[in-house]
Parts: sequence; structure tokens; C-alpha cells
Amino acid sequence: MTRLLAAAVAVFLSLVPARSAAQPLEEVVAGVQAAYARLVDLRADFTQSALNKSLGQTIEAEGTVYLKRPGKMRWEYRAPTPQEIVSDGRSLWVYTHDLNQVNVGEAPRALAGPAGSFLAGLGKLGDEFSARFLNPAARTDAAGNPVLDLTPKRPTPVLTRLILTVDARDFLVRKAVLYDQFDNAVTMFFTRIAVNPGLPDRLFTFTPPKGVAVVPLEPMR
Repeated sequence: MTRLLAAAVAVFLSLVPARSAAQPLEEVVAGVQAAYARLVDLRADFTQSALNKSLGQTIEAEGTVYLKRPGKMRWEYRAPTPQEIVSDGRSLWVYTHDLNQVNVGEAPRALAGPAGSFLAGLGKLGDEFSARFLNPAARTDAAGNPVLDLTPKRPTPVLTRLILTVDARDFLVRKAVLYDQFDNAVTMFFTRIAVNPGLPDRLFTFTPPKGVAVVPLEPMR
């Protein structure tokens, strides 16, 4: 549960519109920042692969993510275990269906600051990250999609590096690779992205179903 939560907080950074990688890096960074000014909310389906480097273990997952300014998120995992991670920016709920349990607590500070909010964080990309193309000699991948390599200027234990692959046709991030302080990697692919679909605030609150155990959420380490 802690690993999925950490991944959700970190990946809150990564669903962003961008500009063409044919432009100089400075223009791409400026384009990302300008795009954030137009974003209010976002919905996307995702698949996730989380590698624990020390154990040599990879866990696959999939689901749907909803994000809304300021600091609201909802991650609905369908597999491997149904789970919902919900925050209204103040409170955080983690509902694990198989355990018939919801963990609840204050939203981590990381969600409120620019390093935790994808709308605020990459909206100030130049202030919050050191940016480069992953391969300056070849700015795109084999499919022609530009790839950005971002290093937080104030790294956190759950995010020390972020690599974004941008779809050159619609300028949306389709793939994100996130590294933590132990060099574990979470790779996510995003599909069916909808920008500014008008998500209702009720998506970002959670009422425990009747009979579900409510347990205080342990702070992330």
C-alpha cells in the first residue's frame, strides 16, 4: 500500500501537455509552463510497472486517475488489487477492497507543494526542476516522441528523477518513469487522456462504505 501511495503522489507530477521537441529545450520548458495555466483538471487511464531494485521484483497495475486543481487526486486501481487513493488536498483516504479497510489521515505535505502537484510543480518547471533532453543528440525516441529528463531541485525520497515521453502529435505525456532515492523505478503509460473534462469535486472525497474498518494512515517514510 505504501509503495502504491508513494507512486501515486510522485506520478501526480507527470500528466502534462508539452510542446514539440523540435524546439530548443528552453522553448519546450516554456511551453510546458504555459500549458499548465490552461489546465483545471484531467482524467486518464494508466498501466503501471513498479520495480523494486533491491528485491528484483516488479509489480504490474492498471487503473484510472483523476486530477484537479488545487491538489486534488483520485487513483482507482483495478489490478492487481482493487484500491482507491483519494485526496481533496486536505485529507487522504486509501481504500483497499480486499481488506475491507480504509486508511485515513492528513494529505501529505508533498501533495500541497509544487513537487507534489503536477499542476503547480511543472507549471513552475524552470524553478522546480533541472531539465534536459534524455539524449541531447537525439531528442526523440524511435517513434519520434520527445523525451525529457527532469531532476527535482529539491528532491524527495519518493522522487529523485522524472523522465517524460511526450506524444509529438498531441503534445501530451504518454509515458513517465519515476525514480526514488533507492533507484526503484515506477513506469507508467497513459491513454484516453482528457484535459479539462470538468470533473466534479465529489470525485475527490471519500465516504467509507458501511462495515468498512477505518484505520489511521501511517505517515509515508
